[in-house]
Amino acid sequence: MPSGRAAEQRGRPHYDRRVSESSLAELLRARGLRLTAQRQLILQAVLDLGHATPEQVHTAVREVAAGVNITTIYRTLELLERLGLVTHTHLSHGSPTYHAAGEDQHVHLVCRVCGAIDEMDPELLRPLADQLASERGFRLDIGHVSFFGRCGRCGDDEDRS
Repeated sequence: MPSGRAAEQRGRPHYDRRVSESSLAELLRARGLRLTAQRQLILQAVLDLGHATPEQVHTAVREVAAGVNITTIYRTLELLERLGLVTHTHLSHGSPTYHAAGEDQHVHLVCRVCGAIDEMDPELLRPLADQLASERGFRLDIGHVSFFGRCGRCGDDEDRS
């Protein structure tokens, strides 16, 4: 996954991927829950990875806390989504991919060859969204769109797919 600095260099927005322990604790306390080390580690893994499946989060968390199981990862991701800290999208036929909810909305560009995930400004789809709304009454959720194709690094070589 690209780092924030690499994203900035390619013209993509850089997001602050840190949530303070105190703000997470406050959100949890407001719901009658407590901050656990596992919850903090799971949220931090999502923020650090940028876009990650539960399995990728599990791998990252296990590097620090080997005893955290995949069920805990799924349950905590669901909780963090209910708290509005993360959101998910489906970038393939497999597990959902989570990312920070505080990020600006973006369209996902998924390379079918190498699996790289890039982002683009959803306003580029505004004309299409407006046309769908006026012609069909369909309201496009621009922030929840993924395009699949071949990234620039993989090129146009059809034999590589």
